[in-house]
Amino acid sequence: MSKIIAIANQKGGVGKTTTCINLAASLAATHRNVLLIDLDPQGNATMGSGIDKNNTEYTTCDLLLGDVTLANLVVKNEEVQYDILPGNGDLTAAEVALMDMPNRERQLRDALADVRDQYDYILIDCPPSLNMLTLNALVAANSVMIPMQCEYFALEGLSALIETVESIQASVNPDLKIEGLLRTMYDPRNNLASDVSGQLLLHFPKKVYRTIIPRNVRLAEAPSHGIPVINYDKSSRGALAYLALAGEILRNDENATLVGASA
Repeated sequence: MSKIIAIANQKGGVGKTTTCINLAASLAATHRNVLLIDLDPQGNATMGSGIDKNNTEYTTCDLLLGDVTLANLVVKNEEVQYDILPGNGDLTAAEVALMDMPNRERQLRDALADVRDQYDYILIDCPPSLNMLTLNALVAANSVMIPMQCEYFALEGLSALIETVESIQASVNPDLKIEGLLRTMYDPRNNLASDVSGQLLLHFPKKVYRTIIPRNVRLAEAPSHGIPVINYDKSSRGALAYLALAGEILRNDENATLVGASA
């Protein structure tokens, strides 16, 4: 049974898609079977994985509306070593159409039921808003990873997202949990970044990843080549950071399994 992680933050420009692409690639590099689902109408995770979002026969829009099965939608890209469910601007129409569908918030969860045992990890790139697409991701997921810059307004947005997660826990997905808070685009020379980082560690001591994603030119350049940063420059600080994040997640999951087995 796979672990499904929704990568979400209603604030844009925090490294959410960058994290989804590069974490998928880093987990795949450890010989895990990984599926990346692009639920963002911008389709950046699709393009950053080497797929032309404007030239795909089907997208996650068709999956959510029940027009195609997941098996017919999966795109395999050997260069990036993970599977992709591509997304594009059609997802905007899907969000509107979902409003009139029964069990509208469970469409993605139901669609994933038949393939969950084929993957070790399924990562969902959510749009930068708390809308019906994000709700579908959170209902389908085991946990939510929250990438965030260490700046003042990030703390305010974090509170709103945590409230949403708690609401979903109380209603449709009681097993949903916070996977972790990931500090992205971090510059240690910035005093505010250090202060906000300290606040996160103070208030969420067990939820903040030890791994910090630095500001890195190679991370910014890789998407224009349609490949993750470990394919573009595996020795860059950005690549090493995401490999470290993958290792941290694997260790956490292994420890959780051991604790569960001994309980």
